[in-house]
Amino acid sequence: MSLTTRMPGSAGIGLRLPHLEEAVVTPLSVGWLEIHPENFVANPHATELLIELSGRYPISVHTVGLSVGSASGIDRHHLARVTALIDRLDPVLVSGHLAWSTHKSEYLNDLLPLPYDEQTLQLVAGQLLDVQDAIGRPFLLENPSSYVGFTGSTMTEVQFLGELVARTGARLLCDVSNVFLSGHNMGYDPVAYLDAFPASAVAELHLGGFTPEPDEATPGRDILIDTHAERVADPVWALYAHARRRFGAVPTLIEWDADIPSLSTLVEEARHADRLAQLATAHEVTDVAR
Repeated sequence: MSLTTRMPGSAGIGLRLPHLEEAVVTPLSVGWLEIHPENFVANPHATELLIELSGRYPISVHTVGLSVGSASGIDRHHLARVTALIDRLDPVLVSGHLAWSTHKSEYLNDLLPLPYDEQTLQLVAGQLLDVQDAIGRPFLLENPSSYVGFTGSTMTEVQFLGELVARTGARLLCDVSNVFLSGHNMGYDPVAYLDAFPASAVAELHLGGFTPEPDEATPGRDILIDTHAERVADPVWALYAHARRRFGAVPTLIEWDADIPSLSTLVEEARHADRLAQLATAHEVTDVAR
């Protein structure tokens, strides 16, 4: 069975705790739901509601705390808690970030960057295999939102991801918004990035909003911050159309994690993703307006 055999063709939305009870009592015209397990592993009531929803919608688990890039190793206790939730839900996809966010027992509020070199590659590959062994299924790795790079990196981000796929058999989550944001911040062409991305490994796409902030290092220029606090921007929709032409019918998720709007707004964004996906496979998309 392929990773996405149980995944419907329509876009999904990130289900966050403020919408949980409404989602239980309100039928949603979306294909699937994604949750952060960190919101549920210590919340029995929320977990029971989630189990009820899992009987109606495919569920995807997207971790934010496993920290597969941490030099101090994965928190085995947290991995065990996430695995227990995965065993109860039997999700269609499990994913996380190419980043580090923990050091020993300290958890940080940010997904921090990694140097792309052989030492990091060996570290992440080993810990990625450990995670996949623990959860008993593939673990999709997401490309990060980038603001700084390392002068010591010996390969590009897409080369690094390609090597991880080759060494671990892992699959990838391509966050299209992160590609656009990082391209702006780091000065590269997001279309060229997608064209170099390991297409055969892509099992999911993400879309989310960003917030421009003044770049103190370069007056007059904005830096884009991955806040997930806005609608998806028009240039990201255009890039999404290109991603759908390159990667095919890949499950797409709308993320919104701060200044969370109404559930109907999230559903509206998912429906727009579906419309654009249909247009993208038919012809070049020139109009991305809602």
